[in-house]
Amino acid sequence: MQIRSDIAEMLRAGHSDREIARALHTDGKAVAVARAALELPRHRPGKKAASSPQDLWRQRTRPIDGGHLEWTGYRTNDGTPFFRWLKRGYTAGRMAFVMQHGRAPVGRVQPGCGYPGCVAPAHVEDQPMRDRLKKQMAGIFGGAA
Repeated sequence: MQIRSDIAEMLRAGHSDREIARALHTDGKAVAVARAALELPRHRPGKKAASSPQDLWRQRTRPIDGGHLEWTGYRTNDGTPFFRWLKRGYTAGRMAFVMQHGRAPVGRVQPGCGYPGCVAPAHVEDQPMRDRLKKQMAGIFGGAA
C-alpha cells in the first residue's frame, strides 16, 4: 500500500486522524487505513503524561525576561507553587533546586535573584546558601554575621 508521506509524517507526530484529514484535505478513512498500515496506535486525545516530575515541572513553567521562570501551575493556599506526580507532592522551588544542585535542599527554598516567585533552577537557594552569602556580605561590608 502506498502511504502519502505528509500523512505518515503527521501520524508519527501524534496528530489525530480528524486533524490530519482536515489539514491535508483528505478522507478520514484514508488516514485511518494509513495508521493501521504503519501499525501506529489510535490517537489518544489530551496532554501526554509527563515521564518524570522534572518533565511535569518543565511543562508548568514559562520563561520571562531576565532568565527568570514563572510558575504557571497550581499554587497552595499560601501561594506556594506546587504539583503532584504519581500521587507524590512537590514544590516547584524544591524541584528546581534538585535539578540544579543534584541534592535535596536544606530548609526553605527561595529565589536568590530578587524576582518574586522565580523558579529558575539557577536562581533558587536553600538556607545554607543564604547563610553563606550573609556571612560573606558581613565580611565585606562589616556587621554581625
